[in-house]
Amino acid sequence: MAAVFTPGLKVTEHTIVVKDRRLPLEGEVLVEVGDRVTADQIIARTELPGKIFPINVANQLGVAPSRLKGLLRKSVGDSVTKDEVIAETEGFMGFFKSDAKAIVSGTIQSISEITGQVIFQAHPVPVEIDAYIDGTIVELLDNEGCVIQAAATLIQGIFGLGGEVKAELVMGVSAPDAVLKPQDITAEMEGKIVVGGAYLSLETLQAAVKHNLAGIVTGGFDYDDIKELLGYEVGVAITGGEDLGLTLVVTEGFGQIQMAPGTFSLLQKKVGQRASINGATQIRAGVIRPEVVVTYAEDVSEERFIPPEPVGISIGDPVRGIRAPYFGHLGRVVSLPVEPEKLESESRARVMVIEFEDGQQARLPRANVEVIET
Repeated sequence: MAAVFTPGLKVTEHTIVVKDRRLPLEGEVLVEVGDRVTADQIIARTELPGKIFPINVANQLGVAPSRLKGLLRKSVGDSVTKDEVIAETEGFMGFFKSDAKAIVSGTIQSISEITGQVIFQAHPVPVEIDAYIDGTIVELLDNEGCVIQAAATLIQGIFGLGGEVKAELVMGVSAPDAVLKPQDITAEMEGKIVVGGAYLSLETLQAAVKHNLAGIVTGGFDYDDIKELLGYEVGVAITGGEDLGLTLVVTEGFGQIQMAPGTFSLLQKKVGQRASINGATQIRAGVIRPEVVVTYAEDVSEERFIPPEPVGISIGDPVRGIRAPYFGHLGRVVSLPVEPEKLESESRARVMVIEFEDGQQARLPRANVEVIET
């Protein structure tokens, strides 16, 4: 067989992007199938239950729990505001009174004459989700959200930090092998997504946070800098929830690796346009890739797009190494031997011959390579 399927990153100028937008729990969906939506438009909302606060009010008042209900000014289900007096003792001849106050704004959920506890629940927390991309609603998800579809340029990365951001794309460097430096970050970049080249240092990232950039897209980044930046190790399961101050998308890998020329060229074409980026990365089952999405204004079908079956890797396809010593290296397939070959580990596996951009060739296990889907 001349081709084999190896999942890979998508770097494509024109494709159909389909996004499921779901609430964390059931709520109200605000759109209908066929509606055109913008990236910032709220498409669904709900309320998360407020936190529970159990307080021993009888102890605060210095009375037996059995006396509690007679001293309360509020009943189960009543609303309270923070620091409002909810119970008070009579004292002695008008003196030596004691009171208890609500520690949170919300409602009283229960009162116990056995333990003396009053359970408060804070007000519900409103949650809204936006469309994330400009597009067309092609499906409703009952009381949860919807599916949005759009024609777009899609660039997936290999690693990211931070959540969803929508902002204008600007270039920070002029070539894919250039290094984005702290002095390249200017006040005019505030609130924008900056495209770097071969490498992003910790100092440059800190400068970007200081200047309130919305995001950075770069070829390489040092993994060791993540702990220094966040103060903790990033787990291997999923990223995207970090309080970084901006969103980071790494397109090639860890270290000083130039951005793939095709990726850099695509981003250059989109300068001045609004992009949606997300640093969320999951490398285990159910792979999630960090991404850059720039939608087109054209209408798409109101029927949900079903992607074709993958056709696999063939000779001439662009690929990327995903394990050492060729992690992040770009090249093209020049041969796909059919028979398994013995590896350095003494195990046998099917391999492919890759010619890298510097002309060097290597025989790599097919599991160590991913296709760059264009």
